[in-house]
Amino acid sequence: MTFAEEEHPARLARTTYLVKQLELAIRAGLDAIVGEFGVTALQYTALSVLARHPGLSAAQMAQRSFVSPQAGNEMVKILERKGLIIRTPDPANRHIRRINLTAVGRAVLAECDIRIDRLEARMLDPLEPADVETLRKALGACVLSLADPGGRSGK
Repeated sequence: MTFAEEEHPARLARTTYLVKQLELAIRAGLDAIVGEFGVTALQYTALSVLARHPGLSAAQMAQRSFVSPQAGNEMVKILERKGLIIRTPDPANRHIRRINLTAVGRAVLAECDIRIDRLEARMLDPLEPADVETLRKALGACVLSLADPGGRSGK
């Protein structure tokens, strides 16, 4: 129970508080899963991005993985040392190196995905399928609303 709930027991927890609690619970589960394979949650995210978008530059991968370009460059070095990715020169621009998963990277990602699918299924198990779809749409709308700087949030 939060301090606000202790002070006002009839008052429900803020939605933002519940979202943060969920984020922390998900992150703990992700960290435990991916840690078994020697990667971090951010590295797992980068591997997932590269699986969906092979051949990205380090800057593109960083942006899609929600990290700064500097952090993305460090992550690329670490993932390359671990043998999970390979960088090859871009034929059109010698300053850009394209990143792809190695066979080991694809295998690690596949194993993580299986376990993360189970985590997500456990999280959504109490909900009816229609409620899961409603939740997905609602969360997507919330993300878009906050991503829009002019925002509809001031309705």
